[in-house]
Formats: sequence, structure tokens, C-alpha cells
Amino acid sequence: RDTLAADKRDDGVINAIDPDLSKFKGRSGKLLMYHGWNDTAIAPENSINYHASVLKKMGSKQDDWFRLFMVPGMQHCGGGPGANQVNWMAALERWRESGAAPDKITAAHVTGTAVDRTRPLCPYPQVATYKGVGSINDAANFACKTP
Repeated sequence: RDTLAADKRDDGVINAIDPDLSKFKGRSGKLLMYHGWNDTAIAPENSINYHASVLKKMGSKQDDWFRLFMVPGMQHCGGGPGANQVNWMAALERWRESGAAPDKITAAHVTGTAVDRTRPLCPYPQVATYKGVGSINDAANFACKTP
């Protein structure tokens, strides 16, 4: 009962779960969504479920304007043991300006001021898979694959 009252009062600002993004898409919007697998504030599955609800509502082929990237080891919006340093704005700008949706985005893990590991972030449901050759700390040695 309290949740319904809060949702009504907030008018969808905080609990933004409407899967109909047709107006946003119609204005040539690009949505790059991400969530950390180690997020303890908001369950990562919420973003996966929202992504699925948009695809169910609008059709399964929406990756030309809407992509979800799940970040292994990232906590709530950043931090954590994984490669969690990502220039999301640069990725979104490249997508918007070039028209080519990102098929991977490189993330870095930084200790102090040094990058000690990079990983590709893949559009969900793909995951980064080690190619079996080269350093496991180099994103170039991983490929995005659907499990």
C-alpha cells in the first residue's frame, strides 16, 4: 500500500518502469543503459528485467537505439573490484554522431593512477569471453559472445 501511494505521489520519477519508450525512440533518441553486477543498492536483475520489458513492449529488435551493458564487478554506479572506469558519455556521443551502435565498450580497472586491467563490456545478453591467448588483463584478448 505504501509503495502504491509513493508511486502515485512521485508520478514515475523514481520508479521509472514504463517500457513504452516510443516517443524517445521517435525523436531519434539513443539509450545506453548500464548496471553493475556487484550493485548492492539496486538488484542488477532490475535493469535486465526493464530491458526485457522494453523489448516485449516495442519488439525484440531495438538495439539500433537501446543497449544495456552489464558491468562485472561494478558496484552501484561505479567502484568495485571489476573494470568499472568507463567513459559512458564518449560512447554515447560516438553512437549519436556516427550512427553506429557500440558493439563493445572498453572498461578499465585503476589502482592508484595506473590502469592495471581492461575488459570489453558487451551489449546484454553477450558477455566478454577470453580468447585463450594473451594477457587476461587486456581487453583485446576477449570477445563478446552470447552464452
